[in-house]
Amino acid sequence: MEYEYTGDAHRELVEAYRTDESPFPTDASREYPRRDSLRDELPLLKQLLFPRCWNATALLDDPDETRARLTELGACIQKGVTAYSDRDTEDLTAIVDGTLGRLPAIRHTLKKDVEAAYKGDPAAKSYCEIIRSYPGFHAILTHRVAHVLYEAESVEYARELAEYSKTETGIDIHPGADIGEYFFVDHGTGVVIGETATVGDWARIYQNVTLGALHFEEEEGEDQMLAKDYKRHPDVGDHVVIGAGSNVLGTVDIGDHVSIGANSWVTDDVPDDTSVFIADHPAQKRKSKR
Repeated sequence: MEYEYTGDAHRELVEAYRTDESPFPTDASREYPRRDSLRDELPLLKQLLFPRCWNATALLDDPDETRARLTELGACIQKGVTAYSDRDTEDLTAIVDGTLGRLPAIRHTLKKDVEAAYKGDPAAKSYCEIIRSYPGFHAILTHRVAHVLYEAESVEYARELAEYSKTETGIDIHPGADIGEYFFVDHGTGVVIGETATVGDWARIYQNVTLGALHFEEEEGEDQMLAKDYKRHPDVGDHVVIGAGSNVLGTVDIGDHVSIGANSWVTDDVPDDTSVFIADHPAQKRKSKR
């Protein structure tokens, strides 16, 4: 069955494009270098969510063109969800329609993520730079769509999108993770966020951070199969900064306004308004090579 989008997201998106104000890009005359992708979904998502940054200015004032682009994306998503599911066509179409219908709200949240990146990184020069170049933003863009699919029980396809995003960014966010607004991953390489993790608003995470499991449960029986579908990852509060190389493991609660210093190992709850850091760094020795 050939997919055709029939909802209202195209009108909502065009209206949202019109409300963009500086420092978000407002100039429709710029043309940026090509950024090719091995999957069709990601370029279409980028064009629909931030058309001025991805040479898709035809969408700005034309709901019909936007609907056509949504239909193209919907066909890709339909193929993905169908490949992993035996559900009937009506149910699968409802998943696709529901995902596309969430794009205006996802775009609104992503604009907050851009703001968080700009405010949280002294090296950021413009919002467009973040949208086009920051791996952390590319990862959260994909994740926010994959999470909708995960919630719609299209788990395998959501994971496929997440894994492709990891190959582009080096950031591994399981689509089940529940991430709040104003989220920023700086640098990003080596970041891992597990399936049952939750992250609050205004969280900032640096490279090589893991929000992971500490122990695994086994199913009863002789096959030693690990148990599934249980809580095993941290809950991180609002306004939390986690420094490079840190590991936050297990079902720990990290409170609000917490700062976790680089290379920390956290396996216990951390209360609100707390700084965690390594007290005694290893001594560094130097000797001349001459």
